[in-house]
Amino acid sequence: MKRTKKNYISFRIIIAGIFFSLLYTIIGIKAIHLHIFKGAWLSDKAEGQYRKSIELYGKRGTIYDAKYREMAVSVDAVSIAAFPASINNPESAARSISKILRIDYRRLKKHLSSNKSFVWIKRDVFPDEKNAVAKLDINGIDFIPGSRRVYPNKTLAAQVLGFTGTDDKGLEGLEFFYNNYLKASKTIHTVMKDALGRGFDAKQKIIANGNNLVLTIDRTVQYIAEKTLEETAIRFSAKSGIVVIMTPQTGAILALAHYPRFNPNTFRKFGQHAWRNRAVTDPFEPGSTMKVFLAAAAIESGYCTADTIFFCENGSYRIDRNLVHDVHSYGWLSLQQIVKYSSNIGAVKVSETIGKKTLYESLKAFGFGEKTGINCPGETRGTLIPPYRWSKIDTGAISFGQGVSVSAIQLISALSAIANNGILMKPYLVKAVTDENGKLVKKFAPQRIAAAVSPKTAKKVKMMMKTVTSEDGTGVNAALEEYSVCGKTGTSQKIDAKGGYAKDRFIASFAGFVPAEKPEIAILVIIDEPEDQHYGSIVAAPAFKKIASETLNYMNIHPHKDIGSDDRERLTVSLDTGIKG
Repeated sequence: MKRTKKNYISFRIIIAGIFFSLLYTIIGIKAIHLHIFKGAWLSDKAEGQYRKSIELYGKRGTIYDAKYREMAVSVDAVSIAAFPASINNPESAARSISKILRIDYRRLKKHLSSNKSFVWIKRDVFPDEKNAVAKLDINGIDFIPGSRRVYPNKTLAAQVLGFTGTDDKGLEGLEFFYNNYLKASKTIHTVMKDALGRGFDAKQKIIANGNNLVLTIDRTVQYIAEKTLEETAIRFSAKSGIVVIMTPQTGAILALAHYPRFNPNTFRKFGQHAWRNRAVTDPFEPGSTMKVFLAAAAIESGYCTADTIFFCENGSYRIDRNLVHDVHSYGWLSLQQIVKYSSNIGAVKVSETIGKKTLYESLKAFGFGEKTGINCPGETRGTLIPPYRWSKIDTGAISFGQGVSVSAIQLISALSAIANNGILMKPYLVKAVTDENGKLVKKFAPQRIAAAVSPKTAKKVKMMMKTVTSEDGTGVNAALEEYSVCGKTGTSQKIDAKGGYAKDRFIASFAGFVPAEKPEIAILVIIDEPEDQHYGSIVAAPAFKKIASETLNYMNIHPHKDIGSDDRERLTVSLDTGIKG
């Protein structure tokens, strides 16, 4: 019996030994597996318990005008966030916070009651909002530092600047086009935490800010353009308007104004139509401003001189089934007088003389039908169909600016080529990119595109354009007392819904440069659908005059008006009407 009991105990000991041996073997194997094969994974997992990585961003770069005055800046801001799992009473918290932040209570309650680990409540709050929410002392509510985009001049140059979204990403205008330069780089900031969540051994990293833009736009000139444009549009109850001011010798844009305006600080309150930079994106039929380039084509080709005369059919001219009319009845007019009096029939006669191929090639040389390459998003090419598709009436209509579409930036660039001795320059809005310390990152220099016409032709066209603003020219309302002005009026009918021309919807324009002897600025004024009056001579020319006068005075351009023998209008007696130029 004793022997049997002894054997039983031995058996139990052996079983226990085997069990514990297997157990230790398993533990050993598991330890080896974890240490050798899972070591790196476990190390990372453990590190995640006390190491916290936070994404931090610097401030978006500043946008300056040509004189380094702030147009768009980023300021310190705070966003309010929540950790739903830590909020004890989501309903009560949502009710209190929604009243302060003026946001939807039901939507906020849904966010605070969700299973998400983190939710945004409101981005970029005002200081008083942040302080009021902080006083509630709600567990699970956090305040995240950041920055907010501010446009200190409000509506000034809004369509040019554009705006950013809540994530500080450019959405429109230069903010969008130069987003990669302006945006700040992301920095991963690592914080070490103990078991109670307290930070230790945290190393502060330097966060880089975005680069800055320096524009060619002058804030004061922009204000002059916007103020005058708004006054003109309101006076004539116009649908909209555009003003562009350029330096002819460089292509630098000094002002690019739109009406109606919008405030990029509160861009969501305005429709998308107000955001668009229509001077770049929207094509329109230029009307009689195109006669300047017709005259340049005629002279450059050698088919005509300024004194070549054309019979203007006493106000009515039939082309196949179509009738072309002049506002006033003219008989014989010289090429110079056709430009001065803006005769449509005269323009048609000139186009018939030089031919559609010559006209097309000249318009292409001035950049029509192609993008200018301006540093803005959404630029249009306009419309200039190939000459083999032109009918006889198409050729005639294009000669006086109908049947062809251009953008405002194309038109001012082409006009500036005349002012710049025939040299077409690439228009641009940004002249430099600098880092946060002001060090130059990238420079944009004036860029020559091509010679649209010879200097000799450009000079002759300038002389014609001076007569437009003389006493009996169509642009007399744009004339300045102390400066000689080269210009051209434009009035074009708009296309209606059926594809024809509307009888009661017009675009009035005036394009010119000053001083004539040494052009410092080229100005284009476009008024869309003015009421009561629709001629460029009445609607747009006075606006040009005011903008030119105030801008020249601001720029301190010395008055100079030389009326020499070469600049006097050539006198050509009309054989039918007796009109003198």
